[in-house]
Amino acid sequence: MKLAPQSVPYRALQKVSGIVVVLFFVVNNNPDWGFTAAAVVAGAVVLAATAYEVAYYRRFDYELTADTLDISSGVISRREREIPYRRIQNVDVSRSVIQRAIGVAAVDLETAGGSSTEGSIRFVTPDEATRLQREVQRRKSTGSGAEAQGDGAEGAGAGTGAAQGTVGPDEAELFAISPGELALVGALSFDGRLIGLLAFLSSGSVPVLSSFIPDASAVALTATAIVGVGGLFLVSWVLGAGIAFTNYYGFRLSRAGDELRYERGLFRRYSGSIPTEKVQALRIADNPAKRLLGYASLSIETAGYAPGQGGDQGSQAAVPIATTDRVYRLAREVESFGEPRFRRPPKRIRWRYAFRYAIGVGVLVAVAFGVDWYLGAGAPWYAPAALLLAAPVAAHLKWKHRGYWLGEDHLLTRNGFWSRTVTVVPYYRIQNVIDRRTLFQRRWDVATIVADTAGSSSIAGNDAAAVDFATDEAVDLRETLRERLRVAVAERRDRRDQFEWFDADAEDVGEADGGADEADGEAGDSTPGSGEATPEGDETASETDGATPTPDASIPDADDAPAAGSDEDRSDVPDDGVIRPDFSGSGRDYSRPAERIDTGEYAVDRNPSDIDRPTEDREAGSGGDEKEQRDSADGDAVGDGNETTDDGGQAADDGNETTDDEK
Repeated sequence: MKLAPQSVPYRALQKVSGIVVVLFFVVNNNPDWGFTAAAVVAGAVVLAATAYEVAYYRRFDYELTADTLDISSGVISRREREIPYRRIQNVDVSRSVIQRAIGVAAVDLETAGGSSTEGSIRFVTPDEATRLQREVQRRKSTGSGAEAQGDGAEGAGAGTGAAQGTVGPDEAELFAISPGELALVGALSFDGRLIGLLAFLSSGSVPVLSSFIPDASAVALTATAIVGVGGLFLVSWVLGAGIAFTNYYGFRLSRAGDELRYERGLFRRYSGSIPTEKVQALRIADNPAKRLLGYASLSIETAGYAPGQGGDQGSQAAVPIATTDRVYRLAREVESFGEPRFRRPPKRIRWRYAFRYAIGVGVLVAVAFGVDWYLGAGAPWYAPAALLLAAPVAAHLKWKHRGYWLGEDHLLTRNGFWSRTVTVVPYYRIQNVIDRRTLFQRRWDVATIVADTAGSSSIAGNDAAAVDFATDEAVDLRETLRERLRVAVAERRDRRDQFEWFDADAEDVGEADGGADEADGEAGDSTPGSGEATPEGDETASETDGATPTPDASIPDADDAPAAGSDEDRSDVPDDGVIRPDFSGSGRDYSRPAERIDTGEYAVDRNPSDIDRPTEDREAGSGGDEKEQRDSADGDAVGDGNETTDDGGQAADDGNETTDDEK
């Protein structure tokens, strides 16, 4: 399948627009060339870029196969990629304002463990992007998928018909942000990047702001600095509010089957899905302002790179802001955990926090003294020492907002005061349990237990952690987590092993079962010796007692009513008396290892042999073989008795008596 045709001029202008503007002004400002030469140079660059994009469009192709999404691209250097469906974490669709105007969309594929986007399709029509998103998720959930549906999807064009032909699960809305909540998101957002930039410029590393500092008294400079810092915080708050408003405008979260779908964005619209089976952890975050108003945020962490999330790799914002109770209800929609009762670190650890804050205040006072000595301004450099009064309060608040809770199936940890985060981790998602003790922690006889997951937050050190707990309690927690991890993984593996292989569709199986039931009913009515057939057999035997029977009248024809022990129903018994199973119908070569069918997360034997069956099943199978042998022997006896009736009535009686004795 190909890209959207309108992507050719858009990609060309997107790549060379900046170069064209620079070349135009450079050439136009040269008195020897002028406007005409500048226009010719800019036009040549645009034509070259357009020619390259036409070649890129002709050589770019993607295809949905049974197991992979294949992407072929490249003009000078050819690249072929096969991305298995089971590795795809998310299919993210984004559209900027210009892209929405010209009718194209970008598709990014996120895979497990990837540090960047695994595959990008730039650009397709919005309907084709939606079809790709839904089709990849459908094939992930159903394995390889039906070949007929796959062929139909591959043959479909990049239009509305293709999107409408994809049938998916019903979609139920979980959360939609209201205008008031959107305004609250902006009001409670703060972007500190501007403060960091200005702090770097004023640090002396870059001589930019030093020329703007006037020669004035220390009081005037201090007042100016206070006003400047206040204005800087105001600008940072306005900047953060604007970024949050544009990012979460029109945010919507819904659930469709086993995946969560989201849409968000004002200038650049994002839409994607979060498979619940790929969720590594949940994070419920708040700050003092949100806690005061009763609000919180929810993010879902998956393994890999999350397109459009900036530095939050693998973290998808499920709920940007909502009431705390509602956030916890939505979190339990994804992972069902109980009501946490956090266990805090020992109270003596507050002294450690107070000492650390005191050391920080001392460093700040020393820096203020050095600056005042260097500038000779005579400013009150000892003023930061007043922060020592807040050190005990800060230490208590830090201790109060730390803890952990062990649920039935989940570990919950809580850390932070200014930015408090509650992390929810299922036991089976834990990759490793780490016992970490620094030099200072060993002096205080405490330790930190970290539950490492496959989420990308582990790279930044943001895993779920129980911080600063007594060593004995930390060791017990470590061993408990390892044991619960082992049990959870074993239970999950047992559930996956309960798998029955069949090659037919559900409708075919139902029809086969119905046909078998009808066949059994007809056989039960017509088989001799069962149901109403038995009295007829007795009546025939009583008539033969008094008179010589006519063979054609008393003995049923073998073609019309075959005996129970006929050769068609009787299994051949080998000379050694051992009946072996017949595998001729399977067509499998048992001299080779069993074929392993890769289902994405586990493997099953498509044709299991008797060796793989448990002992109880083998014994049951052996009992079934013995029963079959007895039935075959009974059938032989019945057949012999019926053949004896050809000699006359008395012989028929003898044959019936023999059959009864054997039975």
